[in-house]
Amino acid sequence: MEGSRTRPRAGWTLALVSAVLFMVTLDNLVVTTALPRIRVDLGASLGGLEWIVNAYTLTFAVLLMTGAALGDRFGRRRMLAIGLMIFTGASAAAAMAPSASALIVARAVQGAGGALVLPLTLTLLSEAFPAGRRGVALGIWSGVSGLGVAVGPVIGGAVVSGISWQWIFWLNVPVGLVVAPLALIRLTESRGPNRQLDLPGVALASGGLAGVVFALVRANALGWTSLPVLGAAIFGAVLLVAFVIWEQRTPTPMLPMRFFRSRTFAATNAVSLAMYFGMFGAIFLLAQFFQTAQGLSPLSAGLRTLPWTAMPIFVAPLAGLLSDRVGSRPLMFAGLTLQAVALAWLATELSPSLAYGRMIVPFMLAGAGMALVFAPAANAVLASVRDEEAGQASGATNAIREVGGVLGIAVLASVFSGAGGYATPHAFVSGLTPAVVVAAGVLAVGALAALAIPGMRRGSAPQAQPAGSIA
Repeated sequence: MEGSRTRPRAGWTLALVSAVLFMVTLDNLVVTTALPRIRVDLGASLGGLEWIVNAYTLTFAVLLMTGAALGDRFGRRRMLAIGLMIFTGASAAAAMAPSASALIVARAVQGAGGALVLPLTLTLLSEAFPAGRRGVALGIWSGVSGLGVAVGPVIGGAVVSGISWQWIFWLNVPVGLVVAPLALIRLTESRGPNRQLDLPGVALASGGLAGVVFALVRANALGWTSLPVLGAAIFGAVLLVAFVIWEQRTPTPMLPMRFFRSRTFAATNAVSLAMYFGMFGAIFLLAQFFQTAQGLSPLSAGLRTLPWTAMPIFVAPLAGLLSDRVGSRPLMFAGLTLQAVALAWLATELSPSLAYGRMIVPFMLAGAGMALVFAPAANAVLASVRDEEAGQASGATNAIREVGGVLGIAVLASVFSGAGGYATPHAFVSGLTPAVVVAAGVLAVGALAALAIPGMRRGSAPQAQPAGSIA
């Protein structure tokens, strides 16, 4: 009887959080292929186009921990529905934006709604599935996330070419209007262990992340040593140090610092930071390679990245299943190693006339490597904390990996601009090659970090390590 009551809730939870997750991950990249048309229609400047992308990234990365904290305090189901309604409303506002400034504001609100939603999808999923069955669900969750990333440029290119750029935002609206009420009806409400919202922690974490992320997204445009970038970085770092000190002293922390005394939690987050740095920084530049160095259309460029970005759809569910059986460490080590090898391989092949067929195998290796990390990393993080602390752990992990992605794009773009540029196809490849080498090196370091994760005990489930232990 108990199983029959649990299975429908688990099924509905998996379906609904997957739909929400797909919407949010899709919007990370879907707008990139629409930027040339938006520039013409709205008369946007180059700086305006940068902020159309960065406004979403900034609020999304900054508010992930806050979203998890609000879910723990006011109810995860409730905050998921509210975040989804904010995201849906902002999507409609973006579609109707009469100017670049209005679109930037709508994108910022979209990012805030996405930040409320994303960490709660993982927390709700972990509650719906027991530890022994969680890997399969997390594998599907990871596959859906990979699908959103994979088809973002393709859908964006197809919609912009076939209809208009506004429809990349209108597509979210009917999904949000259906899923938000279903979430309130079908999901089970839950809260975290703290009944009080850690307002000083929220303010310090949000302000600190805002300073750091702002510095990263503006570093290449303004210069790494410019006053606004240095000032924002120092301001953010000071607030994050204050956040750590406060969290160690308050009785109701939004992120217990004892989490980082767990070798599993700390090492898994180091792996996630390295992967998002290396892979998403490399994807940012390699996606432009097809258009800038080889003269292809946005849609054609998006289609050519599919062997890379679509691999998680197929491999991530298998990785989730295996993480329940062999543990997370070997899968994450293999995943980061495959990614490092794939990028090193590409770095030796790059040229303006490189045949696409010679990129397919390293693209597939890179995508499979990503898929081997997503679900096992989520499983390891959730196993390292108590069940009621899943929301706090999820918010921290998502924030760390998003900052890793922003950092990767900023650093690799700086390497690219220092060694090459956009002037000619050869100049582009001259900048791209050392940037890809740096990305491969960071991924290799991430593979070494994966070896610090405790292994699975023979004859047992993957080792669940309570936060605070250092074994």
